[in-house]
Amino acid sequence: MSLFLIILAAGNSKRLESSIPKPFVKVNNKTLLEYSLENFQKFNEIKKTIIVYNKKHNKYIKEINGNKIIKIHGGKTRQESTFLALKKIKSMKCNKVLIHDAARPNTSKKIIGNIISRLLNNNAVIPIVKVTDATKRLEKNIIFKNIERKTLCFAQTPQGFNYRKIYLKHLENSNESFDDDASLFTADSEKVITVNGSKKNLKITDDEDLNIFRSFKKGKIFVGVGFDIHKLVKKRKLYLGGIKIPFYLGLDGHSDADPVMHAVIDSILGACRLGDIGKLFSDKNKKYKNIRSPILLEKVIKLIKSKKFFINNIDINIITQKPKIKKYSKKMIKAISKICEININKINIKGKTTEKLGLIGKGKAIAAEAIVSIIKYD
Repeated sequence: MSLFLIILAAGNSKRLESSIPKPFVKVNNKTLLEYSLENFQKFNEIKKTIIVYNKKHNKYIKEINGNKIIKIHGGKTRQESTFLALKKIKSMKCNKVLIHDAARPNTSKKIIGNIISRLLNNNAVIPIVKVTDATKRLEKNIIFKNIERKTLCFAQTPQGFNYRKIYLKHLENSNESFDDDASLFTADSEKVITVNGSKKNLKITDDEDLNIFRSFKKGKIFVGVGFDIHKLVKKRKLYLGGIKIPFYLGLDGHSDADPVMHAVIDSILGACRLGDIGKLFSDKNKKYKNIRSPILLEKVIKLIKSKKFFINNIDINIITQKPKIKKYSKKMIKAISKICEININKINIKGKTTEKLGLIGKGKAIAAEAIVSIIKYD
């Protein structure tokens, strides 16, 4: 049997609301795509693996390599992406093919093995999970019908097919829309064999799903606190939370003097027991003169990832009498989330004043404090 594997990773991941494309979100220092690849690695029957990815994600996919891997750009829909992969391998003597969603990173070797085994003598094999909950039909959020659940099931991936048959069905139905590849067989009243799937073979759609997958991996939580304050002076630009703020004064310091970024950095280093910002980026070192703080945060994130630490959430207080930061907080959150590789919903920024008390209250300084929780995976 000449068996090929297609992994679909070309979606836009809109429902996850992540600054990192879903297939490249990391859990325990591995991307979801790498988990998927790993699950199929020990099956020598698989001659080639075609990864279908979004052309906007070139910088992420370049880190995924292997002798048996072929990478191609996907289409606008899952259907288009699958057909592009099937056309790519048309001349490669493939007679059986597995089609898998990169959004399912926890497929078991048992499921894969059972599909390959049943595929020897069948044209379509898919994993299913039977429906166990009471099932209802809704219309405008109102239940109007109960559905008998005994005959219902959820279809999962990977799905296995006779290559020629699935290729022709895609060709014949290129203008149609369908839920999964097995639907092309059932639409023609052709037999689809099922094997037992697993609830752990979940499809990651939103942040809740991602957290369930994270729960499968053992991890310990650590907490760190960071604080920084800088004096407001003339002839300096004002940077807060990684973005430039229009203001007639800036903050004095060796770097760009961004107290928000510095507080975040110190909180991360504290949680990971890696010292502080001064230890890593000494103000005695000329190469850090006027350096932008996002660059320093990027270095810290790279360091903690190498030690299997990953940020869970960040809470930040920006303490300033002026300027008011409310209208800039979303941009700050976006900038920090991108560098820290976490969902924007896991970052909170609050603006505080000192009720005109002290240097901050007199408009002569700005401070920031941050608390971060960190996960370390075994």
